[in-house]
Amino acid sequence: MTTTSGEDTGRLLEHFDTEVLGARLRALREARGLTLREVGGRLGISASAVSQIERGVLRPSVNRLFELVTAVDATLVDVFGSGGTDQVELSAPAPDGYVVRRAVEAEQVTLEGGVTFRRLSPGVSHDVDFFESTYPPHTVAGRQHELITHHGYEIGTVTRGELTVDFADERVVLRPGDTISYACSSPHRLSNRSDDVTVATWVIVHPGAARPA
Repeated sequence: MTTTSGEDTGRLLEHFDTEVLGARLRALREARGLTLREVGGRLGISASAVSQIERGVLRPSVNRLFELVTAVDATLVDVFGSGGTDQVELSAPAPDGYVVRRAVEAEQVTLEGGVTFRRLSPGVSHDVDFFESTYPPHTVAGRQHELITHHGYEIGTVTRGELTVDFADERVVLRPGDTISYACSSPHRLSNRSDDVTVATWVIVHPGAARPA
């Protein structure tokens, strides 16, 4: 059996926030050989703004996070699950074994607007990952009228509250037990337009996702 327990691991994961998030985004950018100016140009923002996110000075929105990982040809899985930049190396299960991660060890990051992402996958899983997202009341994951695209395919289910998913020409409202799936290349926006907290879990699939050199 392999686990990811330990005092040092727990301490690191408790402090996984904008500074560590920014450091991992910087590592992914540098692994692709991209400059701050090049990434900023892809996003339509200044190199200074990208630098502030990478240094943990600015807290990105959900949309901005997806834009950043897409701009460096990476995925959310890479941000949470790749080795490097002060990351505790996660264990991969042996062919006849398994990996356990305790609740206190789960990586969580809080983004702009109070939206949180919590990685539930217990070990290395580059092409498939498992996340939980929490949306405070009346929260839009990004800018109000902007739909986003990114890499991969998502399958999600709402476990609490009400989640609104906007596509280019349709709006879908999900309630506890409802499930949705879509290609992330389809423009979309997630929001909680209710008076209660919304929680959803997601399987994110990235077949053949590129890896840093």
